[in-house]
Amino acid sequence: MGDRLHLTDGGLETAMIFLEGMELPQFASFTLLANPEGAAAMRRYFTGFLDQAAMLNMGFVLDTATWRASEGWGEVMGLSPMDIDRINREAVIFAQALRDAHGDGAAILNGVIGPHGDAYHPDSVLGPDEAFDYHHRQVGVLADAGVDMVSAMTISSTGEAIGIAEAAQDVGVPVALSFTVETDGRLIGGQTLEEAIGVTDAATGGYPVWYGINCAHPDHFAAHLRGDWIRRVGVIRANASRQSHAELDEAADLDDGNPEELAVAYADLRRKLPGLRVLGGCCGTDLRHVAAIGHKCQ
Repeated sequence: MGDRLHLTDGGLETAMIFLEGMELPQFASFTLLANPEGAAAMRRYFTGFLDQAAMLNMGFVLDTATWRASEGWGEVMGLSPMDIDRINREAVIFAQALRDAHGDGAAILNGVIGPHGDAYHPDSVLGPDEAFDYHHRQVGVLADAGVDMVSAMTISSTGEAIGIAEAAQDVGVPVALSFTVETDGRLIGGQTLEEAIGVTDAATGGYPVWYGINCAHPDHFAAHLRGDWIRRVGVIRANASRQSHAELDEAADLDDGNPEELAVAYADLRRKLPGLRVLGGCCGTDLRHVAAIGHKCQ
């Protein structure tokens, strides 16, 4: 990646639902790859971000649409483990084609992994061994399909983070771990980000290439970014909205916040976080937000 700042995309799932009018069973964006209309919408979506990064002379981290493409979510959707393996491979092929079509081939291909359950209302918390067993298969399929790295997004417990990191280490693929926090800046179980990153690093020998914060507004966590541990934070993918996860779950309309205001918050985060390398968005964000962030932070 060098020393360049990298962009990534915004809130893929909310953009597809609210801006493109698509249906996503279980919030699973991979379902769009099965039909031409859905695939075309995703192609338009990612191409806009790739073009924006090129215009700003920034790198780009190109995600696969696999946040829900794990065995447990597949079972909920009536898909077999082999179906899920195929979906992960097809998502990588789709992302590779996007990268190749863009011309320069410089994008980092990132295999996305999501939590085993609902990150905001976890009915059970996986320990490291359980998480290793649950996530190992998807990590292996993504690695075999040719991703440059894998990233676990919206992780809400250290047990699951540790298991994912250990699965990635076993497979031999770089991994980034991104935690989600509540409006008080803490994980859903009450841990601080400092505690979560410290525990995960200690258990994995510091294997993750970096950590991230996603699916929370900067107002929810910016005040807590103090101490040496913040050097491990490499990616921010914030929500456009200041609403809590519970409020967002109940919302009938998209809260897309204020792109310029969000960009100012990112510029402040960049000054605070010496290891920040990747900037993107999460729920409610789209190309407008990421473009504003890129311009403000370049």
